[in-house]
Amino acid sequence: MSTFNDREAGFEGKFAHDEEQEFKATARRTRLLGLWAAEQMGLEGQHREDYAAAIVRMELTAAGDAGVLRKVAGDLAGAGLKVSEDQVRGKMDELQAVARGQIQAEG
Repeated sequence: MSTFNDREAGFEGKFAHDEEQEFKATARRTRLLGLWAAEQMGLEGQHREDYAAAIVRMELTAAGDAGVLRKVAGDLAGAGLKVSEDQVRGKMDELQAVARGQIQAEG
């Protein structure tokens, strides 16, 4: 029975680690998306960093991916840019892969 318990503990540990890595990757992806959107809108310096931080806070508080998508797409449209929600979703997917790679390289 000890071997079974050891395996179970191992699977639980791996699951917890994988979930933590995915959480970190999603937070990083959201920050990268905020930086990308800020650049598209012509924000520079601290304004760019502040915008990215606000997008991350928004996702972490309750908005989730759908809220971030609507916010970024709306902000881009408000800045006069013709970027669809589908294009923002594509950028989110692209940056999720980038963020996962960065997190794996660090860990």
